[in-house]
Amino acid sequence: MCDQCELCQRSPVKTTEHHLIPKQHGGAAGPAAKLCSACHRQIHALFTNEELAGFYHTLARLADHPTMRKYVRWVKKQDPEKKITTRTSNRKKR
Repeated sequence: MCDQCELCQRSPVKTTEHHLIPKQHGGAAGPAAKLCSACHRQIHALFTNEELAGFYHTLARLADHPTMRKYVRWVKKQDPEKKITTRTSNRKKR
């Protein structure tokens, strides 16, 4: 489905459903956001499911994180048709 990403506001992009509280932490029926695959992958590269469930469970909190804010500023300038790769953070590789 082509839509607008609720985080980076790029459009038209294919969006996926991001459960603001991960399903494994009881968020299956909870609030969700439509995100482009680039933003969705970046969120999961930066944050653990525990972090997402415990604090980063709103778009405002996600967008306010310094690394995510920098990423969103950058990705907004990218062509919606462009395939964007995501690197796993060093913190999560441990």
